[in-house]
Amino acid sequence: MFNLLALQGNEEQEESSVLKVNIDDENMSSEYEKLSILPLRNAVLFPGVVIPVTVGRKKSIKLVKKAYKGDKIIGVSTQRQNNIEDPHSDDLYKVGTVAQILKLFNMPDGNVTILIQGKNRFEIGEILTEEPYLESKINILTENFPSHKKGEGKALMSSLKEKALQITELNNDIPREARITIDNIESLSFLTHFLCSNFHTEMIDKQTLLEINDGEERATKLLEFLQKEIQLLEIKKDIQSKAFTDIDQQQRDYFLRQQMKVIQDELKDESNEVEELKLKAKNKKWNDKTAKHFEKEIGKLSRTNQMSPDYPLLFNYLETLVDLPWADFSDDSYDLKKAKEILDTDHSGIEKVKERIIEYLAVLKLKKNLKSPILCLYGPPGVGKTSLGKSIAKALNRQYARIALGGLHDEAEIRGHRRTYIGAMPGRIVQNLKKTQTSNPVFILDELDKVASNVFRGDPASALLEVLDPEQNHSFVDNYVEVEYDLSNVLFIATANSLDTIHPALRDRLEIIELSGYTTEEKLDIAKTHLIAEQRIEHGLKPKDIKFDDASLIKIIEDYTRESGVRNLKRQIGAVCRKIAKFIAAEEKYNKNITPKEIKEFLGAEPFDREKYQNITVPGIVTGLAWTQVGGEILFIEAIVSAGKGKMTISGQLGDVMKESVNAALSYFKSIAHQFNIKSEIFDKLDLHVHVPAGAVPKDGPSAGIAMLTALTSVFTRRKVKQHLAMTGEITLTGRVLPVGGIKEKILAAKRAGIKEIIMCHQNKKDIEEINALFLDDLKINYVSKASEVLALALEDEISGEILENIIGS
Repeated sequence: MFNLLALQGNEEQEESSVLKVNIDDENMSSEYEKLSILPLRNAVLFPGVVIPVTVGRKKSIKLVKKAYKGDKIIGVSTQRQNNIEDPHSDDLYKVGTVAQILKLFNMPDGNVTILIQGKNRFEIGEILTEEPYLESKINILTENFPSHKKGEGKALMSSLKEKALQITELNNDIPREARITIDNIESLSFLTHFLCSNFHTEMIDKQTLLEINDGEERATKLLEFLQKEIQLLEIKKDIQSKAFTDIDQQQRDYFLRQQMKVIQDELKDESNEVEELKLKAKNKKWNDKTAKHFEKEIGKLSRTNQMSPDYPLLFNYLETLVDLPWADFSDDSYDLKKAKEILDTDHSGIEKVKERIIEYLAVLKLKKNLKSPILCLYGPPGVGKTSLGKSIAKALNRQYARIALGGLHDEAEIRGHRRTYIGAMPGRIVQNLKKTQTSNPVFILDELDKVASNVFRGDPASALLEVLDPEQNHSFVDNYVEVEYDLSNVLFIATANSLDTIHPALRDRLEIIELSGYTTEEKLDIAKTHLIAEQRIEHGLKPKDIKFDDASLIKIIEDYTRESGVRNLKRQIGAVCRKIAKFIAAEEKYNKNITPKEIKEFLGAEPFDREKYQNITVPGIVTGLAWTQVGGEILFIEAIVSAGKGKMTISGQLGDVMKESVNAALSYFKSIAHQFNIKSEIFDKLDLHVHVPAGAVPKDGPSAGIAMLTALTSVFTRRKVKQHLAMTGEITLTGRVLPVGGIKEKILAAKRAGIKEIIMCHQNKKDIEEINALFLDDLKINYVSKASEVLALALEDEISGEILENIIGS
């Protein structure tokens, strides 16, 4: 841009300064044969023109001070490259300008500012010396401008003034005084040099003008540059006129956007954003179909104006596309020993899960392109299902991501939104792929059983069918991404507390692995291995500050927690650590060795009382075994008869299935009553009451069937049940004993309660074989298949208590 007031011209750095000119340039000296040369940066000095220069180099300061004390004449030449700090003769243009130092100012920062006026052009000749500064012979170049009063000179003079004045009209930044200055110049040579020095262009263009020997040719070349400047100013003015329409202060941002739009329309150029997307796409390992789709969409983006509402939507889509890890895989670790070591270190027990992961890793080692299994870890809360996913990812050396599905009710959360919707985004599967930046991560689908459905938003569980089907997920299509993505290398691990609420088709795709609750022994091991150290660090304690013995930990487990997992155990250990932290902070004395006594002192009264076996002294009382979500429990079943009319009462808040077990047991006993010399009419003369204590707790399930039968047989035959005996199993109307679940938890509950002998279905023997042999010490297990075997094992021979006839008679 042409600028009459500001000239960028100094040796060390750019600096705006007021331009001074000398109209009298006719008498230029040509008597110098050698000169000291001062290098210039960002400036070209023309004959007759005055400019300020700030000098910062030590050798240059020495040069100008010596010249100022003498004849004040130096040579100036522009550097070819501005970044050279110590230029030599080869770093300067050969054509420069003889300059006279008019003024010299010593600046506070140690630099020197000089005001110089150009005299003659010269060409650098033989270099005499470069130290302490450059000095060379020079050849003065003559000027041969035509007369400005006639012919070519007059026409050039008129054209230059016309173009210069036109520029002042188009550029509002140029003051009106500039027009007066230009009008008052009467010398063609000075007008040419004045405009050359002040019009805004590259230094190389100004140097080109300086090196033209013919004055008329120099002026003509200058006209070309001025015409280009006029064209640029006219384009700018046109842009402003198109964009500027009645705007106020609140519309300022809109005005700037409109200017950008018009500039883009003029330049027809693509933004850097588009180029960056194209560059990223070159490194993507996607298939031809995806590549064609990308090229089509990037073409749309290139043709879309950046101010269009569609531009950010299209850009965000393409950015998502290139940010996905197409066929980028992390390197799996095939070290089976190390993987098992990691799993064993992070989690105690759960051997079936560990074994399945090691098997998967072993097959993957042999067959690199193995499809990942879809595992479902099923079990009560707090047993480590979610944290196990992290350990699996660590063992496989894969990235880990967790997708919380609890309460999810929108299908779009899985498949993504279609791009036509406002606020559309990809589904959680794609989002986490983008997050992990690998195509073979470990995905934890947490709380799969708590996925909800919505009439208006679809069924997320159905959307998961494609994701979790190894036969389909190699071509998964997210609604937002719109192209197929291969999920077959992703290791999906779902977690659930209950299988009943999982969609049947979805459940069919899962490899169910049950994680039962931890035993007291396993909880003890977990506490010693993980929880104590974790809570100690969390509460700022050192190992020497607190020590738990086994008895204290068992007391916490049995009397202060009732859970399958270890979450509450962790909280209770944390509570003890806080007590110790308070003692240390208050500098009070305390016992570092935590015993059951300290546990009760710190945690208060025991909230839970584990059922202990009670000696059976009367007929009709049987010990059963039950499974709950927090582990196994023993269950007391009581039956009594009284004189009446054959009425049966069931109490204890029993569920429908358990009530049916009572009815089935009673029906079966009636069918075999004759074997015990009990006449059928006696049932019409007695009322029967079956009760299961802890009436506030709901109870259900078929596993108390044989216990119900034993209680009824005991009360009717007046024979007591053997001491320290418990049983579990379902009964049928024909007297068959069927298997039940939760065997491990029931066995552990029986052992805790002091049971010595257990009766169960022979088909449950396989469950016993999976239990650690240590848990079965001092425990006798009887396997049965018929009700008669149960009664033979459970009932004592002698009759006890009042006989039925006496009860009826009373």
